Amino acid sequence: MARTEAAARAARVGTFRNGMEYLGWGEGPKTLLFLQGGPGSAVPRGLMRRLYRRQFEPYLAAGFAVWIVTRRRNMPPAHTMSDMADDYARVIEEEFGGRVDLVVAESFGGMVGQYLAALHPDSFGRIALIITAAELSDWGKDIDSRMAEALASGDPRRAGTVFTEYLLTGRHTRWLRRLLGPLIGGGLSAGSDYPPEDLLTEARAERLFNSRAVLPLIQGPVLLICGGSDRFFPADVAVETAGLIPDCTLVTYKGQGHLRVGSSNRVARDVLAFVNRS
Repeated sequence: MARTEAAARAARVGTFRNGMEYLGWGEGPKTLLFLQGGPGSAVPRGLMRRLYRRQFEPYLAAGFAVWIVTRRRNMPPAHTMSDMADDYARVIEEEFGGRVDLVVAESFGGMVGQYLAALHPDSFGRIALIITAAELSDWGKDIDSRMAEALASGDPRRAGTVFTEYLLTGRHTRWLRRLLGPLIGGGLSAGSDYPPEDLLTEARAERLFNSRAVLPLIQGPVLLICGGSDRFFPADVAVETAGLIPDCTLVTYKGQGHLRVGSSNRVARDVLAFVNRS
C-alpha cells in the first residue's frame, strides 16, 4: 500500500513526441488535462510545483490523473489560439488515446480551450474554462505584451515591474512597483526554459484573439468561472461569452479579481460539482 500511495504522489515529468512538455500526478482511472495561463508555459518547478500539487489535490482524490501540458516549443510566429488548440488535440490523439475526461483551461489556456471545445469536441468529455472569456481587455493585452517583451529580451527586472501592475494599480503606487519589480522578476524567469520567441508568439496570438465567431459551435456542456472584478476578462464580457455558448453554466466570484479566482480553492469544488451534475 505504501508503494502504491507513493507512486500516486510521485510526479511524472517528460516531453511528448511533438515537443509539448508535461507534469503529471496520480494513477486514477479518469484523465484531467490542464491548460495553463500565459504568455509562456513551463513545467512548474520548486514552490510552484508544490502549489500546483495542492491545487489539484481534490481532483486526485476524485479519481483523476492530472496532466499539466505546456504549449509547443518553437511555434511559428503566426501561430494562433486555434493552432494551439490543434496542438492539444493532436497530443490528446497521440498520447491519451484520442480523448480525456476533463479539460480545465485557465486564463490564456482558457482562450485556447475555447477553440479546443469548438473545433475538437470529441477530444474530451467535459471542459471547465477558468478566468477567461471571448476577448481579453485592452488593459490585459497591453500589460501581457509588455511583460512578454521584457522576458523575451532577458530583462526580468522590467518584467517584474510590469507584473506588479497586476496587483498594484494607479499612479500613486508607481514607486512601490519599481521597488518590488526587481524582487519579483527573478521568480518570473526562474525555471522558464521555453524559447523567448514563443513568449512573443503567444502575446501576439493573445492580442488577436476573439472567439465570438466559434463559440456557438461548442456542442457539449461548458462551465465558465469568472471574477466579478477581473480586469483581464471583465464580467460583462464573461456574461456575453456564456450567452454565445449553447450550453454554458456561468459562475461568478463576486468582488474577486483574476489572480484571486485562479488561486481559489473553490474552483476545484465547483468544477467537480459541474462534472458530477453533467
